[in-house]
Amino acid sequence: MSVQQEALADGAELEVWIDQDLCTGDGICVQYAPEVFELDIDGLAYVKSRDDELLQAKGATTPVPLPLLTDVVDSAKECPGDCIHVRRVSDRVEVYGPDAE
Repeated sequence: MSVQQEALADGAELEVWIDQDLCTGDGICVQYAPEVFELDIDGLAYVKSRDDELLQAKGATTPVPLPLLTDVVDSAKECPGDCIHVRRVSDRVEVYGPDAE
């Protein structure tokens, strides 16, 4: 079973973060999941808090709401900068993104 399948099977809580050093500013993530991602004035994508606040601190994470999981995963898969990382909260293992097993 893949890490992705394990994460989904056990209902693991997931979080997402963006590496702005690799972000190309294409905005694909915002198109897929505007509730989770937003482009800032600098042209780069950031995650948003549950309260819709833009999180600009380096490495800032936000929970992945289960209803938006597919959209967030598609964002990670389609991102031209390979900068979106989705990981389990419990052990910080990346399950989707450039460092996923």
